[in-house]
Amino acid sequence: MRYEQRSNFCKPFWRSTFYLIAWTFLPLTFVLSVPHSGWTQEQSNKKLPCFIATWNFGQAATDKSLESASAGGSILDGVEQGIRIVEADRSNTSVGDGGTPAANGVVQLDACIMNGPGHAAGSVAGIEGIVHPISVARKVMEETKHVLLVGKGAQDFAVKQGFEVGSLLTPNRKAAWEKWKAEQGEKVDLPIGADNHDTIALVGVGNNKAGERVVAGGCSTSGLGYKMPGRVGDSPILGSGLYVDNEVGAAGATGIGENVMRYCSTFFIVEQMRAGKSPEEACVAAIQRVDRLDPLELKDLHINFLAIDKDGNVGAAGTDKGFQYSIARPGVSEVRQSKWVH
Repeated sequence: MRYEQRSNFCKPFWRSTFYLIAWTFLPLTFVLSVPHSGWTQEQSNKKLPCFIATWNFGQAATDKSLESASAGGSILDGVEQGIRIVEADRSNTSVGDGGTPAANGVVQLDACIMNGPGHAAGSVAGIEGIVHPISVARKVMEETKHVLLVGKGAQDFAVKQGFEVGSLLTPNRKAAWEKWKAEQGEKVDLPIGADNHDTIALVGVGNNKAGERVVAGGCSTSGLGYKMPGRVGDSPILGSGLYVDNEVGAAGATGIGENVMRYCSTFFIVEQMRAGKSPEEACVAAIQRVDRLDPLELKDLHINFLAIDKDGNVGAAGTDKGFQYSIARPGVSEVRQSKWVH
């Protein structure tokens, strides 16, 4: 009888002690399980597929990418279909149809696409008269043994693949070009502004039908407005305007191409993620590297990056204060402000 009383007396004590220990160490267990490197709770609760693109006009593109992938298309299909939305938008003066022309009044387009599995890639540069260079780049990747076609050769290839040739110069862009041309003296002035060098860079992550993780990306632009004819920036250059590694993730760029391509910036970003940095940290590291090595002031570089890792964590950073990026994943469609590096 005395043993039973003692046992009954001890039960509340040990129960209370157990609860005290549990409530003491449970928060510590949670803290230790939270991802480091500045990842947010939203990122740790990520859903796939996920697509991100440069600028606020990229929202229509990422929405289309998600729609395509959700309907059974591949991640690569999503990338292509999303970029085609922006290329066909004649109100966008820096990409595709309606893009700002070169100094001779001709619109010349650049694009590249990359698929993580097999490290497959295709690019076109200086192509004229084709509304969707991203689709031509995919044809280069899938139908040839080459990676990059340029100029007339790229256009001839596109025609053989069934693409139509037409004028991409809209009345508004023609009027603006004629005004710019009339104002030029002996030294040509290339205006640097938000509507003069933007690019659609779009990257995505998801699973294929076999359940395997796939990373893909693409980039398309009409290039720097009023550029020297034949000038090619970073957008169609792998490792500069875009880079994809299926083991790690992908990165894209927008801004002044010359300041991106001289440092192989997107390749650097992907390698920084491989080394353990979060997407945002990797983008910041790329900017800091360029700033350390380049003679230009940081504010004059006009370089902006976004990145996604293979798990769907995302991030972006730029030297332009207003640099935004768009994101679409199941239940999410929004435009976000990137980290401003200054």
